[in-house]
Amino acid sequence: MNEKDLRRVAAARDRIALGLTAATMFAYFGFILLVAWGKPLLGSLLTSGLSLGMLLGSLVIFLSWVFTGAYVYWANRHYDVHVDRIAGKSKHGGGT
Repeated sequence: MNEKDLRRVAAARDRIALGLTAATMFAYFGFILLVAWGKPLLGSLLTSGLSLGMLLGSLVIFLSWVFTGAYVYWANRHYDVHVDRIAGKSKHGGGT
C-alpha cells in the first residue's frame, strides 16, 4: 500500500512541477518572441524611463518567483505531509 500511495503523491508532484514549468516557459518564450518580432512595441515608452519591454521583462522574472513560491507552498503543505505520513513519521510526535 505504501508504494501505491508514494506513486500517487509523486504523480501529483510531477503534475504540479510540469504545469509550473510550462507556465514559466510560456512566459519566457512569449517574451523572447516579442523581443524578436515586436521590437517597436516593446520599445514604446509607458512613462519616462520605462518601456513596455522593461516592464514585461521584469514581470517575467517576478512570475518565476511567484511560480517558485507556489511550488514551495504546495510542497510544504501537501507533498511533505503525504510523504511523511507514508513513511510513518510524525512531524509533531517525533519518529526516526
